Amino acid sequence: MPSTTKMHADELDIDAALVGGLIADQFPQWGELPLTRVESAGTDNATYRLGDDLVVRLPRLPGGGHQVDFEHRWLPRLAPHLPLAVPEPLAKGGPGRGYALPWGVYRWLEGHNAYDSPITELTDAAVELGRFVAALRTVDVTGGPASYRPGPLHVCDDGTRSAIQDLGAAGLLDAARATALADEALRLPRWDRAPVWLHADLLPGNLLAVDGRLTAVIDFGCLGVGEPTADTLPAWTVFSGESRRLFREAAEFDDATWERGRAWALFWGVGAVHYYRGGRNPVLTAVGTRAIEEALADY
Repeated sequence: MPSTTKMHADELDIDAALVGGLIADQFPQWGELPLTRVESAGTDNATYRLGDDLVVRLPRLPGGGHQVDFEHRWLPRLAPHLPLAVPEPLAKGGPGRGYALPWGVYRWLEGHNAYDSPITELTDAAVELGRFVAALRTVDVTGGPASYRPGPLHVCDDGTRSAIQDLGAAGLLDAARATALADEALRLPRWDRAPVWLHADLLPGNLLAVDGRLTAVIDFGCLGVGEPTADTLPAWTVFSGESRRLFREAAEFDDATWERGRAWALFWGVGAVHYYRGGRNPVLTAVGTRAIEEALADY
């Protein structure tokens, strides 16, 4: 099994031999199960299916070990409140064989990510994902870590503005329209209510579907407590038209959050395309392009 394709210079070397050795050393009860790499455009974890019922996830970046500890602590607490399946942590491994980070074993969730196998039952998915987002906001936030997304949306920093101009010069977006939306974001009211839980990374690659129907939400590495703006992102990366309306309605987003969400979709998309274009990550480039186009069209 080949090692994972590197997208960052400091990415750790992870291959099937390493993963198999870690399993054999620390969880010998699973040591004889077949191991198969799961391809992913994600940037944070290497993923391997273990037998029929398990999956192993290992952080790819040196600072990524906290995600494993985080998921093993919080997912069991959140899962009973959520209407869609989420990863179920079963065991947490430690450093070994030259790999210095914690890693996790989870129950396998059936399905394919919604980028590679797009959701076809969009109206049902819009309602189900909207209810998921709304349910997440109702869970007690006591002890939850602060989310770093979407950050202070009232500020469109110089880096974002520079990226807008760069992409405009390359013919990848309407820079004048994007700048106008960014300027409008400066005038939007800020979230003034109590902080809530948000997934903060609801991209197509983090949604699982079976036969075109949404079944699960995965990859909670950006999970945190804050304002819910970032969880509007599927409106512009997955849904459109009627399904977008149904998603908003089920998620119970107020007008101000929705307007901030459109700006966040633009900012996220600009950042993704500017950083990953040129073949660095074609999937995230494509998703970022759609976020930009849909946000500007909806503006």
